[in-house]
This record gives sequence, C-alpha cells and structure tokens, in this order.
Amino acid sequence: MLKGAALAAVPYVLLPSAPARARPRTVDHAPADWLSADSANYTPADRPASQPLDRVVLHVTQATYTSTLGIFQNPRKKVSAHYVVRSADGHIAQCVREHDIAWHAGNWDYNTRSIGIEHEGWVERPGYFTDALYEESARLTAAICTRYGIPRDRAHIIGHYEVPGTDHTDPGPNWDWARYMRLVNLA
Repeated sequence: MLKGAALAAVPYVLLPSAPARARPRTVDHAPADWLSADSANYTPADRPASQPLDRVVLHVTQATYTSTLGIFQNPRKKVSAHYVVRSADGHIAQCVREHDIAWHAGNWDYNTRSIGIEHEGWVERPGYFTDALYEESARLTAAICTRYGIPRDRAHIIGHYEVPGTDHTDPGPNWDWARYMRLVNLA
C-alpha cells in the first residue's frame, strides 16, 4: 500500500477510488485547489492570445463557499467565476482556467477581458470579510495582475457594481477598498 510521498507521486486518475471522469488539472494560482465549474457554465478560449485581459472583477457570493461551488457545478445555472475565496481561512478554489471565459460579470465584453473572483459572504454582513479573505484574495489579484500586466489600480481592479449594464451592488459598502488595494500593492 502506498503512503505519504509515494502516494502523492501517483497521478490522481490512477488511484483506485478516483472517479472515471476525474482528470487532474493544473491551477493557474499555485495555492488554489482545482474545483471545476461545469463546462456548460463558461466559454473555452485562448486568452490572452484571443482576447486581452485588462481587468479583475471582485464579487461577493451572497452564499456560502460550498453553495457557490455547487452553483458553478450545476449546468443549468449558466454562471461561474475563475476563483472563489473562502471567508474563514482565505482558501481559494479555481473553477475556470484563466485562459477561458467565466460567466461572472453580466456583461459579455467584461467577461471576455477579465478574471472574476468571488468572495464568500453577503454584502450586508461585513464579518465575512476576514483578514484571511482579504490577504489571500489580494495575493491572488496581485499574481493575476503580474501574469497579464494589469495595472494594480482601481481602474483595473473593480467591483461587480462597476461593470456597465449590471444592477449588482457587490462587493458592497462594507468592502474595504483602501485596505484591499494596499494589500494588492504590497503582495
């Protein structure tokens, strides 16, 4: 029986308990876990070759981390984001590869040129915006900005409420933009 490091070296798809459809995926952000959105909830692409990436759009889920992942895995929902950040510990799940187009912004032009990051919580409940959530999300945003040459400023790191043609309010008035941008620029 394999244990420890020997087990870690075995590809996931070769493990006897692995589902037949499971495929290992490489994440774009090393600390993230791959928890794929259903393929009916995003558009395959070859960004930035096919479309330039020039924005990061921040969201608040209005649901729990687990519920959000379930929504993205439901093919009837027609919604996804590239990442979901858990409130309690800042754990990150990647649901859509960065080169693909997640359906998160409610505006096709913004979807095609942005990376979407969902944050567990509710806009009216600031207790969900923990130190861990801010810190890990800021590191993720800084890494995305570095990968694609996106300026680390509020013109390029925006809230969902700033996407034209949408009626969203997230991340909401309790989101501390000054703190977040300071952390992004320190990462």
